[in-house]
Amino acid sequence: EVQLVESGGGLVQAGGSLRLSCAASGFPFDDYVIGWFRQAPGKEREGLLCISLDDGTKGYAESVRGRFTISSDNAKNTVDLQMDSLKPEDTAVYYCAAQPSPATCLISTGYTYWGQGTQVTVSS
Repeated sequence: EVQLVESGGGLVQAGGSLRLSCAASGFPFDDYVIGWFRQAPGKEREGLLCISLDDGTKGYAESVRGRFTISSDNAKNTVDLQMDSLKPEDTAVYYCAAQPSPATCLISTGYTYWGQGTQVTVSS
C-alpha cells in the first residue's frame, strides 16, 4: 500500500521557520519524484518544490525560491521541506505527492500519489 504522510505543520509567527517532513512507503522511492504543494482556502493548489530522487535534481517555484528548500534522505524514504522567513500568505494546507516522471514536476496533475496534508498557519 502506497503511503505518503506529512508531518511538522503548525502555527508560527511571521518571520519564523517550520520544517515539514514527508514519509513515503509502498513504491520504489529512488525511482520517483516528490513534490511539495500547498492550497490555501479559495485558491488553487500551488506547486512549490520538487526533487527527483534518483539524481537529486530540484525544481523551485519563484514564489518560494530563497525561502524554502527541499531535501531528501533516501535511506529513510523521507523528503523534507524547510520553510524560512514565513509570511502570513504562506498559510495553507501543505501536501507532498509522488510521481514516477520528472516532467512538469511542479504541476499537480502529473502526480499519482498524495498525502493527507498538514496545516501551516503563519500569524502576523
